[in-house]
Amino acid sequence: MSNTILALQGVTIYQENNPVLSNVSLEVKKGEFIYLIGKTGSGKSSFMKTLYADLYLTNGEGHIVDFDLRTLKEHQIPFLRRKIGIVFQDFKLLPDRNIYNNLRFVLKATGWKNEAEIRTRIEEVLERVGMLNHSQKMPHQISGGEQQRVAIARALLNDPELILADEPTGNLDPQTSVEVMEVLQKINQNGRTILMATHDYALLLKYPAKTLKCESGKIFEVVQKTV
Repeated sequence: MSNTILALQGVTIYQENNPVLSNVSLEVKKGEFIYLIGKTGSGKSSFMKTLYADLYLTNGEGHIVDFDLRTLKEHQIPFLRRKIGIVFQDFKLLPDRNIYNNLRFVLKATGWKNEAEIRTRIEEVLERVGMLNHSQKMPHQISGGEQQRVAIARALLNDPELILADEPTGNLDPQTSVEVMEVLQKINQNGRTILMATHDYALLLKYPAKTLKCESGKIFEVVQKTV
């Protein structure tokens, strides 16, 4: 079993046929916590979308959780996404059903059939993010920070090898951001690999980790004090 979760070599990332990042080469090891920083429009979201195959990789070589991004077929994308947990800035919870049924929807969509196993798994992930008592509430009945905890729980459902968090604290106040970050830190300490795009430099100072920066069409590692 390889210790490498993500490997890119000579990759160009496109957005609507325009190259936004070029000659990207990097490796992410199992258990790492990595920040991805950069100004709006610097290519962070396009980079993330390429990793979960929302944008196709057409230049260079890319391997993620044992999938080849260059040769990935449409029918393989759901299997790739089962091995990757994705956390979005705007939570993306379904507004017409409660928290439990939001998570049940994901499990059913990814092939789970046994209702007892589904219930057990949902309770496990909600417990991990401190939201088990809210499982019967609708998304609009809980705060933004709580919705993001549920979104993290959703990302954990299929026990992913890698979590991609795209600005997970972007819509939250500073105190709530810290609370959500604590949840992500615990998940990382339990062995999950996390790649987190963020604008929130206060979090980088409070929770230092390896940091990649998108700037001038490149991605490079930065030393913490120069961010």
